Amino acid sequence: MLSTISILEIGSGKTQPEAKVELKRVPLLEAVNISKNFGSVRALDGVNFSVHHQEIVGLLGDNGAGKSTLVKVISGVHPPDGGEIFMEGVKTKLSSPALARRMGIETIYQDLALVDDLSIYRNMFLAREIKKRYLGLFNFLDDKRMQKEALNGLDSLKIGISTVRDPVRYLSGGQRQSVSTARAILTDAKLFLMDEPTAALGVAESRQVLKIIRELKDKGRSVVVIAHNIRHIMSICDRLVILRRGKLVGDMPAKGLTVDDVEEVIIGS
Repeated sequence: MLSTISILEIGSGKTQPEAKVELKRVPLLEAVNISKNFGSVRALDGVNFSVHHQEIVGLLGDNGAGKSTLVKVISGVHPPDGGEIFMEGVKTKLSSPALARRMGIETIYQDLALVDDLSIYRNMFLAREIKKRYLGLFNFLDDKRMQKEALNGLDSLKIGISTVRDPVRYLSGGQRQSVSTARAILTDAKLFLMDEPTAALGVAESRQVLKIIRELKDKGRSVVVIAHNIRHIMSICDRLVILRRGKLVGDMPAKGLTVDDVEEVIIGS
């Protein structure tokens, strides 16, 4: 959040000092000393968490570690009881999911929030449908434009769905996850929070979802992934953040670590 000043040359006599300002790399999101209580239960206890631009961060920990609570604080679902949140260096108060989305934070929950009886493209534009005016008086849904943009969103992630007119109910688990992710892509979000994106998926479908997450990074987006499958996390993440009983116990580059290394930090052995 702060800048550093590097003095390149100090002159003498008539020469004036010359200084160059070098900005530190400001994180896309930085949560500082975050605390959250639910009654007598302290779900988060002074957690520091950051995500840089074009970075994939794996958020790990046993059940009850505070992972979902931290994501809900960042996504505006739960206001923190203590601490501060900065978005691109600017202090912000994420008081609602709608505000978090306006700030460029999109959350993809495990249940995906898809409507089975609606078509793929209608799901992708649910609650933000594109409309066109007729005779300057009436608004109608612009189905052709929504179908085109939905296909473009799927194609941009290399998702092999040939038509967006079919109901979501006919999609496989991996395809449903892909549609939910592509829907978030259409919002131009900067940061994606993904809760167990490979849960209950087969091997092939899990690989497809992990590939999509890499595609997000390649497009300049950042992703936070909650998952219990450590191998999945380590195969795609740049950095691992580990919580235990509401406290931060690990923040390390994923490269060079083994599953055993990570498990030892998770369980505290």
